[in-house]
Amino acid sequence: MNSYPPELLYQLAPVMFVAGLDAQTPQTPQPPTDTPPTPSAQQPPRQDSFQVLALRLRDALRAQRKIAIWQPEKSKTFHIVLVDKDIPFPPRKTVQPDHPQYNSSHSPVSPLTPTSPLYPDGIIAPIWIRKHMNLLPSVFVMFMRIYESPPPQTGQTERDREVEEKRRDTELSAEIAQRKKSTNERGLKLTVVLMASRRMLDDPTLDGRLTFIRRQSGLDPRAALFVLSPVSPAEIGEFVRSLQDALWEPALDYYTNHSKRVRRKRNRHSQATSYQLPLSPMASAGVARPLRPEGWTVRYEYKMACFAEFRGEDQVALKHYQDAYSTLIIMFGSTAILPPRTKRWAEAKVLADCINVKIVKLYLYNNEHALALSHQNSHMRKFADFSRGWGIGEETFEFWSWLARQHRVFAELLEQGTRSTLKIPSAYPTPTPSPAVLAGQSLEASQMGLDVMRVLGINPNQALQHPGFYYYMAARCTERRRERFLLAVESEGDGQQSNSPGFVNERKVDHLAIVLELYTRAYELFKKWSPQGVQNLGRLTLWIAYRIAQTYYESGKFDMAVRFFERIAKTYRKESWESLLHPLLSQWYACAQQLGDMELSVKLLTEMLAYGTNASADDRDALQEDLLAVLKSTVPASTEEPVVVDLSDSKPILDVSVVFWDSEINVGEQAPFQILLSSQTHVSLSSIPFTQLAIHFNADVPPVVVEHLQPDLDAGIPSVQRFDLGLLVVSPVVAEPIEKQAVLRWGPQSTIVFTGIVSSPLPMHITVSKLVFTIKVNSWWIEVPIVPEATRDEHALIAARWLSALNPPRFVPIRRQDHSGVKVRYRPHQVQVAISHEGPAYIGEEFPIEINITNQDDRELDVVLDVLLQPTEIDEAVNHIAMDDQRSTSLLKAVACGVLAPGVTVLKKLFLANTGAPGDRVIDISVQSHSTAQLPVSPTSPKSPTSPTAPSTVDRSETLRTLTIDVTQPVRIEHAVTYKRPTKPQPGLADLATFEGGHRDEAAAVEALVTSVVSIIAPSGLVIEDVVLHRKDDELAEVIDCSVDQDDFSGEWLAGDELCDRCRVSVIPDEEHPEETIPGPGDYEVTWRRQVYLPHHGSRSSTRFPLPPLCPPSDGLIALLDAPTTARLHTPIPLRLTLRNRHPTRTATATVQLEPDTADAFVVAGLRHGRMPVLLPGQEDALTWNLIPLQCGLVRIPRVKVLDRRSAVQLAGGTPPPGAGGADAVQTEGDEVEIVDVRWDGRPERIEDGDGKEVRVAKGHEAYVLVLP
Repeated sequence: MNSYPPELLYQLAPVMFVAGLDAQTPQTPQPPTDTPPTPSAQQPPRQDSFQVLALRLRDALRAQRKIAIWQPEKSKTFHIVLVDKDIPFPPRKTVQPDHPQYNSSHSPVSPLTPTSPLYPDGIIAPIWIRKHMNLLPSVFVMFMRIYESPPPQTGQTERDREVEEKRRDTELSAEIAQRKKSTNERGLKLTVVLMASRRMLDDPTLDGRLTFIRRQSGLDPRAALFVLSPVSPAEIGEFVRSLQDALWEPALDYYTNHSKRVRRKRNRHSQATSYQLPLSPMASAGVARPLRPEGWTVRYEYKMACFAEFRGEDQVALKHYQDAYSTLIIMFGSTAILPPRTKRWAEAKVLADCINVKIVKLYLYNNEHALALSHQNSHMRKFADFSRGWGIGEETFEFWSWLARQHRVFAELLEQGTRSTLKIPSAYPTPTPSPAVLAGQSLEASQMGLDVMRVLGINPNQALQHPGFYYYMAARCTERRRERFLLAVESEGDGQQSNSPGFVNERKVDHLAIVLELYTRAYELFKKWSPQGVQNLGRLTLWIAYRIAQTYYESGKFDMAVRFFERIAKTYRKESWESLLHPLLSQWYACAQQLGDMELSVKLLTEMLAYGTNASADDRDALQEDLLAVLKSTVPASTEEPVVVDLSDSKPILDVSVVFWDSEINVGEQAPFQILLSSQTHVSLSSIPFTQLAIHFNADVPPVVVEHLQPDLDAGIPSVQRFDLGLLVVSPVVAEPIEKQAVLRWGPQSTIVFTGIVSSPLPMHITVSKLVFTIKVNSWWIEVPIVPEATRDEHALIAARWLSALNPPRFVPIRRQDHSGVKVRYRPHQVQVAISHEGPAYIGEEFPIEINITNQDDRELDVVLDVLLQPTEIDEAVNHIAMDDQRSTSLLKAVACGVLAPGVTVLKKLFLANTGAPGDRVIDISVQSHSTAQLPVSPTSPKSPTSPTAPSTVDRSETLRTLTIDVTQPVRIEHAVTYKRPTKPQPGLADLATFEGGHRDEAAAVEALVTSVVSIIAPSGLVIEDVVLHRKDDELAEVIDCSVDQDDFSGEWLAGDELCDRCRVSVIPDEEHPEETIPGPGDYEVTWRRQVYLPHHGSRSSTRFPLPPLCPPSDGLIALLDAPTTARLHTPIPLRLTLRNRHPTRTATATVQLEPDTADAFVVAGLRHGRMPVLLPGQEDALTWNLIPLQCGLVRIPRVKVLDRRSAVQLAGGTPPPGAGGADAVQTEGDEVEIVDVRWDGRPERIEDGDGKEVRVAKGHEAYVLVLP
């Protein structure tokens, strides 16, 4: 930004003049002249507290705001200028106020003033901004010392002290009034800060003295007078902030008044009659033309924008800057208004550029990046069009100089912004979302929305980049500027512009230094703004580094260029950017020539041969001729050691393909191979003096050295040549290299094929590790190593080739990926593994599996066995495998089978034990064998140390088998449970025996009848030896009896057979948790064997089944009816009804009603209808009738009805509850109580509804008695 006046670019802020803090100001009160000097006055002066206060104030005020171009902060801080107390202000007009022509005169910098630098048609000058920034404040702050009387002396009265203070205050007021007069003339706010000691602050006369000073000096009543005493630096900072806050509004009013005054002037000029345009700009040459109305509009709009910027109103300032810019564009559109290449034209052009910077900066303050970039591009586009009309288009260096300046200014503005608060929007794509997020988004978006999103993108011209991009653009424009200037220098002979000022100044410019500076800055910023987590530099960043190297080359700094070329070439080689690498190698080679580095020149020429740099179909020998010229005309730095040209990171000089016909061979067998060396299409190597080729293998294969055989000079180089290398055998000792001869010359797109056979007595992996070409010319000794694996990356999608015929050449594609090597292994062992078993396996048994291993080889084999039981996903499945003396839940390792002679078979039995749920069990069986014969000695090579990953030299083979065993249950059991209420009388509530510890509540016990059915589901059948119930009685459940104790179930049982057992259990529900289930008090154990047709059945196994959990249903109020099963005719029988209240908390009020019928066959003696006593929780009561049968047969006893009166809603005749109506409103009887015939009592388990409440069974009953004669 140094190309423009800094005043036109600075961020404007309210200006505050601060006076009275200069070091020359006396800081101590002077005694009267007639007062004799005190002893302290004779001491050397030292810094007192007020001098320290002044210094601290100066530092604090200077630190408030610095002059800068980028300052988006909106805090209430001033641009503070330290001045003298009597500093004069610049005159408003050219004459004094008392002059008769004062009203008609103008400002010294006005275009209407003949002595002004803008006279007569200038628009604005930087001096106007400088005046308002440094010469004319908005507020004036003056620091002064208030007089403080010294300590009273002998003979001095209080009256004398007051008179002296009054005199000093009057002098101080006069000085303030004088300064106040000058500030009032310019409309400035004057504020006085009186510095006083802390003792003075406590003086009661201080307020009166301050009032007197304010009135005498004419200061404003608000924010015009402050008192400050020596304080700490922190309190000084607080005082400075409060001072600025108090004076902020007056400062804004000052600039607002200026804006109003300028607006009135603008309106007057816009209404005035415009000047008549001259016919031609040349017709008025030498005649002073006044400023046109458009120029006055630009001037006033620019002033109002500056005053708005002083006030901190960025939006208002932006509007005025845009209006001024628009009017300037109109003026530039007419050469009659602004003739090109004139002084005013140049000033207006600088003003337009500075206004553009202001507009762009204000856009960026508001984070409107797109508008800022759009205005910058529009500015450059418009003035580029103007420049073509002015005759300074793209063909001139002036055009590119101006365009480079615009890019550089924009870059510097962005750089300053990013150091502060500006955030450049990122154009990098967002991280790829997870597949789940993508799936959700695809479901939500419509197909039309997806089609729209596919065509969206980012236009780089419309996206704000980081500053490095615009530095790069400035550098490119500067390069164009240099090119145009050099063309102008070449055409200087015509004398058209050799004497022009612009051309003379351009000669003084160091273009390459400017380009280097811009590229370097761009390179640094590109590295700074590279994405986080990316190690390699971006493509454009490397390109900028390449341009820096080119600039160093053009500047003659070849050593610096070489350093950049080395760093850039590493990435270009790694990422195979040949189009970028070719020109880099050419310039790198030119730098090496200039530096006289011959070894580097040879290496670069060799690499250029590999890439075919600067090679063409018309001149295929150009590169090799250059290399030969260097080799024949120069000597290396050292002739004792070869110059190694390492092309491992770049493209090799020849394409190498190593192909083995077989991927695997046995020990002692032969593996044919071919090595294909091919040259490029447009590069010839026929003149390169290759003297020998060394072929190295990774194993202990002796290396092959192929010496060059001089061909017939008259014969051409065929497209395909073949040379045989013979048989290569891995030697136990270090062998000498094998020497062969061949023609080592390649023409364009020619191939030499080396064929051979390799064999090894030991297992290993054989491949070609490297090929070393040797070139010897005069004193040059050059070695070019090539690694075959590195050459296949470029041709990864092209299948390797095998030369099958030479005349004509015919190739067979090898589509195997591991064609570059052969694996030598021992001959596989002939081991047969047979597995037999009688499935399925049963849960709980040890299932036998027979493994027969037979040696069908002609060698003795030592055999070991590994068995792996695969984990299963079945719940609660715990499995074991066992063999010999080993037992494990997963792996049996190295079970010895012994040394097997040829034809010998060994039998191993594996046992599988299964528990848990049925399902498949997977077993992997590995039979490992190794030969016991004496192995040959392994060759040792000092060049190839043993690798941990090298193939084993042990003659070992492995046979794998996978076995899936179906595991099922041998037996299945089903339970059915019914519950019977106890008929024993319950103990009374006051029975003390119920409170004793360990007492079992027999009355609350429920008898559970468990019926268990055991079904045989084993397909082979079972031999059951015993069935036993193991009791586990506790306080809540106890086994009474069980039929399995008397029954004998031993014997053979087939699939589908069933056996049954009935077990009675006494259950006492838990009073605290009645809803919880009670574990079964025992389990069945079935001991069985697998039924097989052998002398002996399978191994003995057992299966356990627990009794089902018990959950007896609960009762509330229940009626138990007990009647005899048989009766005699005319013989009385008792009918007993027991009411039992089993509710834990509620009492029961019941009524009993006997409902006789004429069809009844009994005469009843007893209560017909009555109310039972109130039953407390846990209490019962009984009622008995006598019945006399009147007829024989199965007859029904009279019906008994029991009602629970507690649940009645209201009594008969009562008032129904609110909201009730109809027949349901009155309920007088209550709920019917269930009557249970104890002879047939049997209930299922508790049944609950969806809400967790127990479901009750029906209340009805029918009881019958068999009457005998």
